[in-house]
Amino acid sequence: MPDAMRMASGYLNEFFNMRDLVIGIDSSTTSTKAIAFDQNGKVVGQGRASIALSNPHPGWFEQNVEDWLASLNTALQQLFKIISSERIAAIAISNQRETFAQFDVKNKPLRPGSLWLDERSHAEVALLSQELGAKKIHQITGKPPDVTPCLYRCRWFSAHEPKMWKKMARTAEVHGVIVHYLTDKWNTSIASADPMGLIDMKRSDWSDLILEAAMLRRSQLPNLFRPGEVVGEVTARAAKLTGLRAGTLVVAGGGDGQCAGTGANIFQPGRAYLNLGTAIVSGSYGLKYATDPAWRTEMAVSEEGYVFETAIRTGTYLINWMVERLFNVDVKKQKKILQILEQEAAKSPIGAKGLMLVPYWSGCMTPYWDTSARGLIAGLSSYHTRGDIYRAVLEAMALEQTMMTNSVDETTNKIDHYAVVGGGSNSDLWCQIISDVSGRSVKRLDTVEASALGAAMAAAKGAQWYSKIAEASAAMSGKPIRTFRPRKKQNSRYNELLRIYTDLWPHVSSWNKRLIEFSRDSIK
Repeated sequence: MPDAMRMASGYLNEFFNMRDLVIGIDSSTTSTKAIAFDQNGKVVGQGRASIALSNPHPGWFEQNVEDWLASLNTALQQLFKIISSERIAAIAISNQRETFAQFDVKNKPLRPGSLWLDERSHAEVALLSQELGAKKIHQITGKPPDVTPCLYRCRWFSAHEPKMWKKMARTAEVHGVIVHYLTDKWNTSIASADPMGLIDMKRSDWSDLILEAAMLRRSQLPNLFRPGEVVGEVTARAAKLTGLRAGTLVVAGGGDGQCAGTGANIFQPGRAYLNLGTAIVSGSYGLKYATDPAWRTEMAVSEEGYVFETAIRTGTYLINWMVERLFNVDVKKQKKILQILEQEAAKSPIGAKGLMLVPYWSGCMTPYWDTSARGLIAGLSSYHTRGDIYRAVLEAMALEQTMMTNSVDETTNKIDHYAVVGGGSNSDLWCQIISDVSGRSVKRLDTVEASALGAAMAAAKGAQWYSKIAEASAAMSGKPIRTFRPRKKQNSRYNELLRIYTDLWPHVSSWNKRLIEFSRDSIK
């Protein structure tokens, strides 16, 4: 080989080897994180910036669109103080789901973004369920009627903010907004758009029937791409604002829940990921479309397939609430209180001496889809200790999760173990209770920032490091650092308790509605 050709080849190899990192953006409800990963899924550097949340009216939750973008800028700028942007091969986004914004013809926001927490559309849920049929909505979109999907808020905005709605040229979820900011193109991932409740899941496209009900036109929505596909390149303007290299590939990612599943290698046979966070979210992967009230069906962060997802609105949130409100202990000031309570709860027997709790402190999504549902403590007596109460909290969430996972297991694919992530996964007692209750192994992964990692895996596919996202997931996901296995005696006892638990809510749900109606005016 001539010297000139050898030198050119060497420069070319050096150029491509320089792009040795991908970025997973996690644009969540409270912050934006920009995390750089290598080809093995190792975190090389990260930046973070907070996002303010406003509550202008009871049940309304909003954020300024500009804050989404400002926090993205700050997080990336922090990251590039640690690493060079020249090393970035591609970037992909994990986003807070069911959060969206509206824009005029000049792409300026018309109002603050409306968050997934927002509950203003109760009447629209009832209205559209009557107009289209609740079962039909569920079958098309994969989601039973509920205030969370954007569909119902679209109808609310069209009725209550008609001037804004008439001016609207575009509407998009957080992923689509960030992609447009980086690339000047209105493109998004179908795995970010589908939680909006506007997608025909079988056809992998916007549903004309649902769009009509939402008072939307196709021209107002982003173009849809599968996760792992390139949706654009970083513009010179975005490069100046973020620190990214102009021309960096922007790749379709997905909603934070589906990204977390990919980050936990949900593609492994028999696996369901279980995120023990503020809320508890679990999901398993399947190629065949299926729906059931026990779960909601989402597009997977993959080239094909679906995630069958369950959700408990209150996870570690309920633990902290219980400790602070009932036990009157400040979790932030008394760092070891949870460890102490675990020791006390470990001494309490299965069933916490006849104490049972239903964890609907913030309503219920799967499996009953009842936003008016409220928590329940049953069987409380003078002989119960705080250790018993703490154990009942852990058991309640394990029982609820098992009830839902069993439904997914029976209808879709066999689930024999959980890959557990999130802050709650650090609790040995909780992991063992989940294993004993469910009869499934619980594998604690060393994965950190599972949602950002899942997005990075999509970016790795877009950068052509791997031919499929599942390959990236297998190579980059964390490995089990401890496995909790079900104990036969304890599982048998918990099976009895599960039957009692499964019967409890159906017997008290109508009573709960009467109580809520009675106290409605006194609740602020």
